[in-house]
Amino acid sequence: MSKKIAIVMGSDSDLNVMQKCADKLESFGVEHEIRIMSAHRTPAAACSYASNAKTNGFGAIIAAAGKAAHLAGVLAAHTTLPVIGVPIKSSTLDGLDSLLSTVQMPSGVPVATVAIDGAENAAILAVQILAVQDEELAQKLEKMKKDMEEAVLAKDAKLNT
Repeated sequence: MSKKIAIVMGSDSDLNVMQKCADKLESFGVEHEIRIMSAHRTPAAACSYASNAKTNGFGAIIAAAGKAAHLAGVLAAHTTLPVIGVPIKSSTLDGLDSLLSTVQMPSGVPVATVAIDGAENAAILAVQILAVQDEELAQKLEKMKKDMEEAVLAKDAKLNT
C-alpha cells in the first residue's frame, strides 16, 4: 500500500487553489489529508505535524502558503520527507513574494517548488515520488503522460485537416 500525502495550507483562503491538488491525488487513488497550519500563527502545531508525518504514514508533504510563505520551509526543517511548496498568488505582489519565500531555502533544507498556484503539478510530483516504490502508481503516471500526448496530437490533427 502506498504512503499518504499531506496537504498543508497556511489559510483556508488557499483551499480554492489546493482543491485541485486534492482532486489530482484522488484521480491517482492516492490517500491524502488536508490540514490548515500556519508557520507564524501555529508554529508548534506545524512543527509537530511535520516531525510526526513519516511515523504517521506519509510519504511526502505538500505545503501551500501566500505572502511570506514560510510554511514549506518550516515543515521541511522538521522532517526528512520530501516537501513540495506551492506558492499561492497573493493580492500584494501577484504571488512573487510567495514564490521567492518558498524557493529561497538555505542549504540543507530543500523544498521542491512548483509554479505559483501550481497545485496540480505539486500533486503529480508527489505521486512521482511515491511511484519510485509503487509500480501501480508508476503505470498510472505513464497512462497520464500517454493521454496528454494523444490529446495534443488529436488537437494538432484537427487543426491541420
